[in-house]
Amino acid sequence: MSDARNVVDAFGERWAAHDLEGTLGLITDDCVFDATGPSPDGTRCVGPTEIRAAWLPIFENTESVFTVEDTIDAGDRIVQLWTYSWGDGHIRGIDVFRIREGKVAEKLSYVKG
Repeated sequence: MSDARNVVDAFGERWAAHDLEGTLGLITDDCVFDATGPSPDGTRCVGPTEIRAAWLPIFENTESVFTVEDTIDAGDRIVQLWTYSWGDGHIRGIDVFRIREGKVAEKLSYVKG
């Protein structure tokens, strides 16, 4: 397993535990997060402050669950297919991570629409 995969696995463990501070501790200071919405292009967030604001509602909903369907290791890039479930609904999507110096430098998120 690659170092990049280990970073994404640790990131996913913290995300699953709804540990926002732990998750943010695994991103670079200039991390880019492209959110899935609003359509058609989503919202681009850069850095921990913007990303915290974007992720806070997800982390506060402790009933929500991300389930990884598959992970593809491609060097400093990791691609994950996932299902995000809440209450009586769900969506399926994909994240493209880029890892730099042991942290997430990009998390580009896309959903089936």
